Amino acid sequence: MIRLPLVCAAGVLALLVGCAAPAIKPAENLDETSGMTVGALQEPLEFVQNWKHAALGNAKRASFAYLGPIEWDRMGDISYSLWIHVAPGNDLQVGSLRAHGAVTLYLDDGPLPLVTVEPPVVGHDPYQPVVSWGQTAYFALDPAMLKRMAASRKLVLEFKLDAKDSKVAFFPSQATGATLTEFARSRGITDD
Repeated sequence: MIRLPLVCAAGVLALLVGCAAPAIKPAENLDETSGMTVGALQEPLEFVQNWKHAALGNAKRASFAYLGPIEWDRMGDISYSLWIHVAPGNDLQVGSLRAHGAVTLYLDDGPLPLVTVEPPVVGHDPYQPVVSWGQTAYFALDPAMLKRMAASRKLVLEFKLDAKDSKVAFFPSQATGATLTEFARSRGITDD
């Protein structure tokens, strides 16, 4: 009879360990249209504009943003991009993500203005927009910037609002460091 409670306790412990929030795993796919290998996360990182509304279950008013790193590999010719999608709630309209200085990424060591780029043409985008009325843009990313993002305890996206000089900040809904570190490691960018 003593063994049964120990087996149950071990089972409960295994379930608790399995419930810990793991990092979002990277994925790699061959795009058959372009012949390019595309490395991305299985799902982008989520950021929320007003975490108090979202935490209280008032998600209808909350606005979200999503960020995902991408590695484009065309037979050894490797480049990187940062995919960002904004899903505005009822009371928020951000300006064009493609406008100069429209998006800034804040890290531990300060602001990092993002510059838009055109992504390679592929048959299937690495990330899908979350809402049809949102905005999506790709930004320049290099290995050094990805390492800085992974090492930073602070990761905040700031967007300019439409027709105003005011800005709005979005904060990660979960820790981002482990996910970005795992992505960098899977791409051979870091030795960790």
